Amino acid sequence: MPVENDSSHMESVASLAEGSGFQTFPVAPGYRLNVRSGPGTNYSVIDTLPYGATVTIRCQCDGTTVSGPYGTSDIWDCIGNGRFVSDAYVKTGSDGYVATRCA
Repeated sequence: MPVENDSSHMESVASLAEGSGFQTFPVAPGYRLNVRSGPGTNYSVIDTLPYGATVTIRCQCDGTTVSGPYGTSDIWDCIGNGRFVSDAYVKTGSDGYVATRCA
């Protein structure tokens, strides 16, 4: 019996770890999106997302104003530790914040 309790506990922990609670959104079709080291065009490009990519937004913050297929915005989406993309290229369905503000 203790073994069963231990394994069911481990399954529960794995499920919680897999479900991060962060929402995923598509990048605008036809665009390869630059990933920058901070929330602005003055930060270096550290990666480029491929066509058809999706991003998981961990938090959002203000940064450089950018015009893209989804309007003009100064909101930047943090998609990982030190990885930011302009919200103007992400289809969130909103002109405002859809995630918590980055600390």
